Amino acid sequence: MTESRKQLIVEAACACFLRKGYHQTGVRDIAAEAGISLGNLYNHFAGKDAVLAEIAALEADELLPFVAHLQAAADPMAALMGFLEAYLDYAARPENALMTLELVAEAVRNPSIAATFAGNRQGLLRALGAVLEAGAASGRLRRSAHPGETACLLLDLVEGQALRSVLGDVARPSMAREELLHFAAHALRKP
Repeated sequence: MTESRKQLIVEAACACFLRKGYHQTGVRDIAAEAGISLGNLYNHFAGKDAVLAEIAALEADELLPFVAHLQAAADPMAALMGFLEAYLDYAARPENALMTLELVAEAVRNPSIAATFAGNRQGLLRALGAVLEAGAASGRLRRSAHPGETACLLLDLVEGQALRSVLGDVARPSMAREELLHFAAHALRKP
């Protein structure tokens, strides 16, 4: 029962954050959305920041398959392209893109929120950087002077495209998706 109640609170918090924004959501809003008393919420979480920390932990779990894919693949180009496709699909889900927008906006105002989610991004960046380095060492990928920065640019590219598609800034999302993948393949492939 405790885990299901915690999950209910997390889902309610996500709904509130998406609807009202993190900054505008209070613990009373979360409790009301979950249909529980404020005291019951505090039995499971110390406050809104603790709920957000739980969301960060859940995000880390959601990102594990992406990291595992990058770590397990024998072909660096196939690993990168598979990752980019799958991560773009994940990041472009409206609820993920909107939550990203909300959290980025709040992270600018609140360094502890930025730190909460930084570890998740660092895990992806380390895995991407390792594939880029291994691919360059094997001669299958273009050598990068700064693989970590290249990994960061790849994530920025995918996450930016995901946000554009959710915001309606892309007339034909499937064409934009294919162009992104084509661009990345061309940029990464050894000449």
